[in-house]
Amino acid sequence: MTALLTRVRAGVRRAVTADAGQTTAEYALVILGAAAVGTLLIAWATNSHAIGKLFDVVVGKIVP
Repeated sequence: MTALLTRVRAGVRRAVTADAGQTTAEYALVILGAAAVGTLLIAWATNSHAIGKLFDVVVGKIVP
């Protein structure tokens, strides 16, 4: 019985430690992807003057 418990504990320990860093790596990749999309969006908005046009439209509707 003790040998069986020892094997079960060893198996559980291996299973838990094998994926220990996987979640952190996945979060890091998601954050890098979001940063890349944000950077592209900011670059597009800056070059196309979309933000200025948006503010002009909003202010134009608020102040007649």
